[in-house]
Amino acid sequence: MTEETGGGRRSPVGSPVVRADPAITGERATEAVGFDPDDPESVALAAETVRRFATGDVADGDNVLMLRGAAACAALVRGVGSYKAAAERAGGDVSVSFIRKWARVHDLPQAIRRHVARGDIAPSAAKHVARVPGRDRYLLAWATLDADLTVREVRSVVSAIHDGTDAVSALDAVGVDVGELTLTLPVDAYIELRRHASMTNADPGAVAGEALAAYFDAE
Repeated sequence: MTEETGGGRRSPVGSPVVRADPAITGERATEAVGFDPDDPESVALAAETVRRFATGDVADGDNVLMLRGAAACAALVRGVGSYKAAAERAGGDVSVSFIRKWARVHDLPQAIRRHVARGDIAPSAAKHVARVPGRDRYLLAWATLDADLTVREVRSVVSAIHDGTDAVSALDAVGVDVGELTLTLPVDAYIELRRHASMTNADPGAVAGEALAAYFDAE
């Protein structure tokens, strides 16, 4: 998969990087299951997992198990070569659209999937976030967190983007001021930020933005 800056995964398909992190999933990290698309037995397990996932064995409230199902979808597609073949291999009433939607969720950047695993972004919302590419995925995911968007609002924004509206304008239409974030700073940092902004006739947000840009460029 591609680098996360391109909108995709950095880790191997089916790898439980997020689900296996105890800092995110706690004791459930030991339950993380990986799927290897190059291993026939693992592909068979992925097919069985997808079939159970599609029949509703996993409730929407269990974000971790839903991410496992998404991982199984992605690995199954890679293992058999296409969405259609994956649906046929899973059997039952598993549809191509179901596998495509959840495989896309597994392909979301790790920074977004971590919030899905934590329960900050509902899997049903993540499915819609995954329908948009690259930078827009981040904009929509962070807006979902910061503005507490509903699944319906996320779906509305995605539909607007697909109709040709840019992401910022689409988010503005549902009341999101993109880039607005409330932060709690250490007292000394707060004082210096305000002092520097005043002395340079700048907005504190602009000062912080420039400082963050320099910090990220140095990483």
